[in-house]
Amino acid sequence: MLSDQQVWVFNGIGGQFPGGIFSDLDMAQNWIAQNKLTGVLTAYPLNEGCFDWAVANDCTNLSQAKLAIKAVDPNFVGSFSTTSQEHYHFNNGSPAA
Repeated sequence: MLSDQQVWVFNGIGGQFPGGIFSDLDMAQNWIAQNKLTGVLTAYPLNEGCFDWAVANDCTNLSQAKLAIKAVDPNFVGSFSTTSQEHYHFNNGSPAA
């Protein structure tokens, strides 16, 4: 679980960049509903890389050997995410089942 120091990032289906970033979960969900959006809303740590957060919280699902290799791969670190981050799926603005 992330700390109070987090933001909510919405990524729409097929989007390369986030469609919105929010400091409050309710605000994000309301915006998604109003715009009937489809995608994923994910909590990200503030002032910390997602990979670094996952390593510190033992959420990488990687062996120590693979972790050492991946930690020096800029492409891996720069695009890392984990299902351990709180996240919600939406379909046309409604929470997906």
